[in-house]
Amino acid sequence: MKLTGEKILPLPQAKVWQALNDPEVLRQSIPGCESFEAIPSGGYRATVASRIGPVQARFQGVVRLSELDPPNGYTLSGEGSGGAAGSAKGSAKVRLEPAAGGTRLSWTADAQIAGKLAQIGSRLVESTANMMAGQFFDRFEKILGGEEPPEKPIMVVPLWAWIAGGAVLAAMLLYLLLV
Repeated sequence: MKLTGEKILPLPQAKVWQALNDPEVLRQSIPGCESFEAIPSGGYRATVASRIGPVQARFQGVVRLSELDPPNGYTLSGEGSGGAAGSAKGSAKVRLEPAAGGTRLSWTADAQIAGKLAQIGSRLVESTANMMAGQFFDRFEKILGGEEPPEKPIMVVPLWAWIAGGAVLAAMLLYLLLV
C-alpha cells in the first residue's frame, strides 16, 4: 500500500526538523501513544493503543532512521506487531522544504500489512491512515505552537499509519509502523 501527503507548517524548517527528531514531541503528537523512546542503535521504539474497524490492539514497533539529510529529511523504515491483530512493515521518505508561510513537510510511504488488519480491506485501512496522518500533524503543529494537544481516545488507526503520519510518523513509520 502506498500513501503520500503533505502539510504546510507555519514554522521555520529548522524548528520542524528539530521536532521531528524529538521523542517527546513525537510521543505527544501520536494519538494513543503509550510510550515512545529513542533506542541506542538509532531510531525509536513505541507502543500505541489503536483500533481500526473491529480490530483493537496494543501495537509495538521499532523504526530506524536512514538517509539523514538535516534539515531536509530522512527515510524511516520499520516494523510493528499487534499480536493476533496483525503486523506491518514498511518505509517512508519524509522531506522538508521552505514554503510560503513556513515549511512544507511531505511524505511518501509504502507499507505491507498482514493478519486481521489485511482482512479488513485496503480502502478502510488507507482512509484511516490518511485520517491518522491529519490528526498527527494537527497535534504536532499545536505542540510546536506551544499549545497542549487535545486528549484523544484510543486512536482508530493501524500502526503502519505512523508511516503516513511521520515522524511521522507522521510520516510515522510516523506512527512507528504499529499496524
